[in-house]
Amino acid sequence: MLSLGYNPVDLSVAWGVVIASALVGAWFDVRERRIPNLLTGPLLVAGIVCAGMSGGLNGLANGALGCVLMAAPFLVLWFLAGGGAANAKLMGALGAWLGPTAGAVALACVLVCGAVIGMGWALWSGRLGEVSGNLLIMVTFGLASLAGRRSVSGVGRMLPNPHGMLKMPYGVAICAGVCIAVLGVHIWHF
Repeated sequence: MLSLGYNPVDLSVAWGVVIASALVGAWFDVRERRIPNLLTGPLLVAGIVCAGMSGGLNGLANGALGCVLMAAPFLVLWFLAGGGAANAKLMGALGAWLGPTAGAVALACVLVCGAVIGMGWALWSGRLGEVSGNLLIMVTFGLASLAGRRSVSGVGRMLPNPHGMLKMPYGVAICAGVCIAVLGVHIWHF
């Protein structure tokens, strides 16, 4: 069984909270094109508190690490490419409930779902070529930044204008990804 500083009952509760919250986040994102702070803020606080209560300092550290792990890629996207800050907040709050191990599984599933749904969204919108080109530019300059060949500010200037990019309700990808992740965790016992 997955060891996160939680007992199995707490992990089942955590996944239930994560799935329910992701469903609510997706609903708001589709309907209103935003994920409210009234969802993400209390969810984050409750996740950190529950992690600390169930696992002491180790649980608190796991909750904080899960939060940072799951939010970090979305914070980078928000900062460099104009992604939604609410996506980063929701991912961080979900990570506080899941911890780093289950959070890493969920993050991978969310990213894959985001890529698949994003390409489908681009195809449906008739902008697949443009989105693919923007994605290639972002990956190329992101890797150049990681390799130290470009500064972060230099990369930011080279990226496509975020205001012209195709926007999709990423809360749907978050919801799909965590649902797939929970199945993977429970079926394959990561």
